Amino acid sequence: MVRSVARVIKSLALASLLAAGVATLTAQGPAPARKWVPERLADGHPDLHGVWANNTVTPLERPKPWEGKTTLTDAEITELQQAANQIYDNDGDAQFGDGLILAVLEKLTNPKSSDKLTGNYNQFWLVGRDWHDRRTSLITDPPDGRIPPLTPGGQTRIEAERAHRREHAYEDPEMINLGERCVNFGIPRLLAGYNSYSQIVQSPGYVTIMAEMAHDARVIPIGGRGHLDASVRLWGGDSIGRWEGDTLVVDTTNFSPKSDFRGAHENLHLVERFTRVAHDILNYEVTIEDPTTWTRPWTLMIPLKLKDELIFEYACHEANEAMEGMLRGHRYQEKEAAKKSSGNH
Repeated sequence: MVRSVARVIKSLALASLLAAGVATLTAQGPAPARKWVPERLADGHPDLHGVWANNTVTPLERPKPWEGKTTLTDAEITELQQAANQIYDNDGDAQFGDGLILAVLEKLTNPKSSDKLTGNYNQFWLVGRDWHDRRTSLITDPPDGRIPPLTPGGQTRIEAERAHRREHAYEDPEMINLGERCVNFGIPRLLAGYNSYSQIVQSPGYVTIMAEMAHDARVIPIGGRGHLDASVRLWGGDSIGRWEGDTLVVDTTNFSPKSDFRGAHENLHLVERFTRVAHDILNYEVTIEDPTTWTRPWTLMIPLKLKDELIFEYACHEANEAMEGMLRGHRYQEKEAAKKSSGNH
């Protein structure tokens, strides 16, 4: 009997304590979500190892229909996904990068390729896109989600370069862009959904980033030295890294005058930030600066997703055999033009 009474008293006391706890929780609100803590390597820095994919559907620049809108609702995402599925189902031309979401916004259910002569292979051959990012642009600064205007000098230079390529296209290999020649695909690589995987490997004093596209490897020293002399110019620039807390910061200068990122060449300056915010998400932020090209620096962020996959060789042009055909075709066009010219006189 005494034990029974004691148990009742204990039960009432426990109930009272629980009630008090609930009252306190209700007054203070729910407990904050537990912050994700990254695994660390022997040197104490976060483990960034893995294969990371940029398959996001979020466009680089905020499209006009979303002007002033920074994020989408779940209902809007569902509607966009349903429209995108129609493009896959209709077996239309592949939509690279921002092309997919722009086609959806234009309500195109069977969009065509921008290349009217040959077209693309179909959408079936491209990887499925990630829809977990609710933002309307990858660009976070400027706040309008758009690339800043070109400087007057930058615009003049880029227009002249484009005109020169059009006028002298395929006259010789040097006139063919670097990507078509499989020479260099440049950094930063922002194209989503097309050979857009990277593998990160950390070792004492270095971080290596292996890109699927053209299997280029950036071996980045961490601390210990400054940039190379300004006279040394490289296709992918000179990258040096450092840690700021749990964020890997990579600063890249010394680009070659032959390098090309949206019209920027040797004056391009990149500051990349890699922050693992969840087991399967690595935020990749990059600030892009070239005062001879844009009126101000601009910043974007891509949430890279961890993939349990391997990166296979990107063979590009096997032995670059297409080069011979392109040059031969241009020689034929020159002969035909010469025949017409002589016939008219």
